[in-house]
Parts: sequence; structure tokens; C-alpha cells
Amino acid sequence: MNAKNWVTFKTRRRTLNQSERRTDIKCFLNLSSSGVSSSDYLHGSRAAVRVHPAHPIFRPLEMEGGRKVTHIAVLKGAESQTPAETPWGAPLVWGDSRHSASRRAKFAQREIRIGLLAFVVGTYAQFIRRFLYSAETYFLPGQVVTYYILTDNPRSLDPPVKLGPEREMKVIPIAELPGWERLAHRRMTLLGDAIRESIDSETDYIFCADVDQEFVAPVRAEILGDLVATLHPELYGMPRNAFPYEVDEGSSAYVEEDEGDFYYTSEFYGGAVSEMYKLARGCSLLILQDHTDGITARGLEESYLNRYLIDHRPTCVLSPEYSWWDSDLDTAPLALWSAAIRVNRVSALFSPQWPIIN
Repeated sequence: MNAKNWVTFKTRRRTLNQSERRTDIKCFLNLSSSGVSSSDYLHGSRAAVRVHPAHPIFRPLEMEGGRKVTHIAVLKGAESQTPAETPWGAPLVWGDSRHSASRRAKFAQREIRIGLLAFVVGTYAQFIRRFLYSAETYFLPGQVVTYYILTDNPRSLDPPVKLGPEREMKVIPIAELPGWERLAHRRMTLLGDAIRESIDSETDYIFCADVDQEFVAPVRAEILGDLVATLHPELYGMPRNAFPYEVDEGSSAYVEEDEGDFYYTSEFYGGAVSEMYKLARGCSLLILQDHTDGITARGLEESYLNRYLIDHRPTCVLSPEYSWWDSDLDTAPLALWSAAIRVNRVSALFSPQWPIIN
């Protein structure tokens, strides 16, 4: 792989009061970390189209005294390795590997029921058919899969998409949630409700994917694990102080400077149904606490997801190939990587600002 470029942001200093407050919240949640599974790997192919991100957290970070960051230091890095494990021993799933076949063979003899859940709200209905067609081709081919579509407009699925053998779709109506921020604050609660009311008895694993993505290469049983997270495609390999964790000490999503190993995307994550219910419940309580205090985390749902995954480390981590989108920084580290799931947004919900210097 070619030499990579590294981007460094300046972040705020931490305080200790939030750590004590978060400890109380964790005691209330009474959630425990999961064990670690064996090594997983990805079989992927090159994505054909470059796309640009539309993400809420990529905006200039404030420095002390209210002054904005006006530059990013771009440093040349040596050729990076692609480690097979995280620092805590969980498998880190990368592209074609000799381990892929053995991992898939482990699940080949098991009857596994898998759910794929997506929210289809408002204008996002335009993406649902492309999402389903691509999933039919590439998502867990040959496995029993149920698509759970949570939507405020069930008519957007008429006429129904024709599905293959051992595939079915269940439409779960939800109240209209205009505006991305409102949906982002409700998704974890809605996910938890869906798991409790139906998914728990119908599937073994459930994965959540943003509907404005499409599968572009096979995504097989190598992704399965108790708690599975995906590395953010623009932040893997960057120094810890580049991660846009929540910096408001009053927020339940706040992350101290000595916490966190990776930054995870909310585009694609999943795991065993029982662990996903714990995740949804835990994040919902953190969001509720902030809502009560009148606080909105900078990355919305993704901030709380990262807070939870710091406290409950994933048992399987997927490479950025599982949630691919290209950067406005043409020299970003991922320019030559493969893609299995591609983010292909048409509408610019956010206007990210990347302050750059030569």
C-alpha cells in the first residue's frame, strides 16, 4: 500500500467531573462487556465511483477562547500495516485473506438467521430499492436474511421488491420524524423497541445499515460476532487527537483524552441480538440524559455509539471497506482500499468544512 497521509486536529482538554458522572450512568445501565471471538476477514472488490461525505461531525473544531481551528497539519506517514487484531485482541476484519475461507467455513455448517435493519424516513425513501437490490446480490448470500424496514411511508415500498429464496422483508411503521437530527435522536430507541417486539425471536444476528448505502461486493459470514463495529473510513490510522469524540464535559457522550482506541461509524454496525439490544438500550439512556439536560452531542447518534463502544469494546471490528466513502482530501489514507459497502449520498444534508493548508 502506498504511503499515507495523516491529519491532526486540536482538541480540548478534559476534566474529571464528567468521568464521575458517567460512572453513575454506567452503574445504572448495568451493562457488561462481551467476550472476544476469533479472527474475521473481508472479501471485497474495488469500488468504481468516488463519492463525497455528508457528515454532521466534520466541521471546524473550536479551540480555547472560542477561536476556530484554521488549519490541519498534513503529515507524511510510512506505509501502514493492516493489523489482524485490535489492541484488546478482537479480530480486525480486512480484505482478501487466507483466514477468510476458514472463518466462513466455521459458520457454513450452522443454521443462522440474520436481520438487516434500515430506517427509511422522508426523502430517504429514494434509496430503498437500490439498497435492497444490492443487498440481495451481496449481503450474506445463501443465508437466511430478514430485512427490517422502519419507515414513516410504507407506500414507498410499493410495488414490493422481489426477494430471493430464504429472504423476507418486514415493514415496521413508525411515526413521521422530519429532520435528520430528530431521527438521529430516536433511532436507538426505535431499534431497541424493534428488537424487543419482534427481532429477538426471529433472528440470531441483527445489523443496522444506513439506507443511502449500497453493497458493491460480497459481505459474508466473516462479519458475524457478538458486538460488531466498523472503523470510520476517514479516521482510521489517524492519531487519537484527530477523533471527533464529544468534547462537551456535560454530555453523557463525553470522551476524555486518554480514552478511545478507534472512531467508529454509525453507518454499519451489528451483532448478536442480545448484545444489540444492550447497545440500543444503553445509547438510548445516554441520549435521554442529554436531552433532559438540554445537550446535543456534536455527532448526534454516532457520538453516543462511540461512547458505548469505548465502555463495551467490540468483539469484532470491521475495516473501513465496510462503509466506504471518499474524502474531499484527495490524499486521504484510504484512496487505494477496496470497498464492500459504498456510501453514495445524493443529497447534501450537511456541509462539512475541512480547513486545509498546503
